[in-house]
Amino acid sequence: MKTRYMVIGYGWRADFYYRIAKLLPEQFSVCAGVLRTEERAKEVSVREQVFATANLDEALAVKPDFAVLCVPRGIVKDYLIQLMERGIPVLCETPPGKDTEELRELWQQAKAYGGRVQIVEQYFLQPYYAGILDIIKRGYLGNVSSVMLSALHGYHAVSIFRKILGIGYENCTIQGKKFWSEVTATNGRNGFDESGTVMKEDRDWAFMQFENGKTAFMDFEGEQYFSLIRTRRWNIRGVRGEINDMTVRFLNELNQPVEQTINRVDVGTNNNSEWSHKGMMFLDRAIYQNPFYPARMNDDEIAVASCLAAMKEFVENGTEFYSLREALQDTYLSFEMERAVETGETIKTEAQPWAL
Repeated sequence: MKTRYMVIGYGWRADFYYRIAKLLPEQFSVCAGVLRTEERAKEVSVREQVFATANLDEALAVKPDFAVLCVPRGIVKDYLIQLMERGIPVLCETPPGKDTEELRELWQQAKAYGGRVQIVEQYFLQPYYAGILDIIKRGYLGNVSSVMLSALHGYHAVSIFRKILGIGYENCTIQGKKFWSEVTATNGRNGFDESGTVMKEDRDWAFMQFENGKTAFMDFEGEQYFSLIRTRRWNIRGVRGEINDMTVRFLNELNQPVEQTINRVDVGTNNNSEWSHKGMMFLDRAIYQNPFYPARMNDDEIAVASCLAAMKEFVENGTEFYSLREALQDTYLSFEMERAVETGETIKTEAQPWAL
């Protein structure tokens, strides 16, 4: 049965949910949009060809399966509480609050109202990240002890760190440093830039050591999400091997070293098929298969669509895929990581109410 959801808010992230419904009309449908004003609602209604309103009750009257919340960080907590009070299942964009105090309040309110909330932290569902998590799960690296990442920032990075390292709610010590560097503009949310403009970009370094001794290091510059000359870099180390970007080195059953490449399978490259991502291969195994093939979607659209499908499962069966509890922990650690980067102080995290 088709998944019907309403979208609260409008902007770059909300666009994903409207776009996915158009790319996969047999699976997803935006049944209502909720905007700040009626004037804005009329604009969105015409642009997206959906029912849109400034009245939350009018949107709820069309009986969506759940609400997708895409509002600014400063007001997301209040919106979440309002929806929990009404018993509405919510798929919330990150982060769920603007500071640690709000995160604690949100946890209390979620327990009080029995809130049905999942969070859109989609990176672990992107093809590459899902693939390397499968390689780790299959045991090629043995026990993973460290990860170095130059690809994601903030709570996105922390979420991936915890999943790769198998970290639960352990505390950690964090050190950080902020630098700046120059980079030439190439691409961004507004499209390609061939002007040769040189920009000053902050560069953040952060080091996290968890109570079990496992470590994570982040090296991030904002341009990396779009830039064509600032690439992703990975190093994941385990007792029996490591992953460097698309290369995996590991010991086989005879303890002999093996080096193999992760292969991305895109249909339509160098032929006349319609382009679509099909999956990721390692050795002779599919470590990731795109559940929406052959739709023409980029990796983030695939991941967000996976969140929507998982949210429908959560509403129907209660199966969590990225819980509020997980999101609160990742967001809390990201706040502390940002504080370490900004101040240069060594930060020691403390167990929060959702971790007890």
